[in-house]
Amino acid sequence: MGKDVAALNDRSPPRIARGGWLDALRFIVGALIILYHFREASPVPLPQLHPVFDRGYLLTDFFIIDSGYVLARISGDRLAAGQASLRAYARQRLLRVVPAHLVVSLILVAIVGGAALAGITPSNPRWFDWSQLPAQVLLIQAYGVPGGQGWNAPTWTLSALIGCYLLLPWICRALWRWPPALVVIGAVTVVVAADLAASLWLGDPIYRLSMRFGILRALPLFLLGVAAAFYGARVYVAPRLAGAIGVGAAAALIIFQAVGAFSLLSLGLMTVIIWAAGAVPVLRPSRLVEHLALMSFSMFLTNEVSRIVWFGLLDALGQDALPSGARWALWSVGFVGAFVGAAVFRYAFDRPVQTWLNPSRTNRAAGDHAAVAAPRASGAVVSAEHAG
Repeated sequence: MGKDVAALNDRSPPRIARGGWLDALRFIVGALIILYHFREASPVPLPQLHPVFDRGYLLTDFFIIDSGYVLARISGDRLAAGQASLRAYARQRLLRVVPAHLVVSLILVAIVGGAALAGITPSNPRWFDWSQLPAQVLLIQAYGVPGGQGWNAPTWTLSALIGCYLLLPWICRALWRWPPALVVIGAVTVVVAADLAASLWLGDPIYRLSMRFGILRALPLFLLGVAAAFYGARVYVAPRLAGAIGVGAAAALIIFQAVGAFSLLSLGLMTVIIWAAGAVPVLRPSRLVEHLALMSFSMFLTNEVSRIVWFGLLDALGQDALPSGARWALWSVGFVGAFVGAAVFRYAFDRPVQTWLNPSRTNRAAGDHAAVAAPRASGAVVSAEHAG
């Protein structure tokens, strides 16, 4: 009898855990988002080397899908069963995003304002229009509210994801009563229908809608991640098979992106990759991978500030007069510096603040893993408008 129970348990989908492929994917995509934001500042703009460097919107979409997947895997069952306090859940989601966002916004305002007082004009003044700032600081730019352009533009993803987070309890209650396969089919249908509607009525496909339609872009993709989480938590797939499916989806994604955009198909492949990463048990968790993944939210939130400061300084010093080799070296320093800046922000501010706000280890882990970019994003978030 004991052996039968053990065998049955072995056929249960594994719980997602830190230090595995999900964490590795989060960091890799976060690094690619930084590369995307730095693409035009290189001596030879990277899109001239290959058009894939202009498809950063897919990276933001990855973080939106991943956020839906991870948060639903962590909290979906409790939210669907009404076992979680909605007030506590909403508080945790908001506190995970808002403090870090406000501090980074304040830092950027101080830098731009200080430069203005010193008589230094930004390289692109139109991206620092003060009238655009309120909507961005309040994280309402993804709901059709005027403003939010420029500054730390990727935060539109956080704006949209907050709406998705707050809707998740009702999404779970609606979906958890259906068969997993039907939920996945329904989510895919919603994404395709939303893409057709967005292209017809808004002039852009769902995966590339502008920030003022951010919630319309994010919600179907977030739902896709939630559906993948529900399927992954209910349907057992042998780890080797799941791994093979994930590797196959990753190879297909690379091939498709090498020859064209195939954006809608790429969204599906990314979802399969996320599902596969969650279906493979983490037998030997890596602390390094865990820390890199936990840093991805700070990477998303701070990389645009790092880019603005570094290349604004180089432009002021006249970097255009330097030889190509020197400019590539300086570009590389700035690229690496974005990771350093994110690490400093993560360990000097974000982690201590989250530890203070969420003293429970469980809450802290859930909050970190489900945050975006950039993303989000985030956004990742990915400029987030531009990486998104």
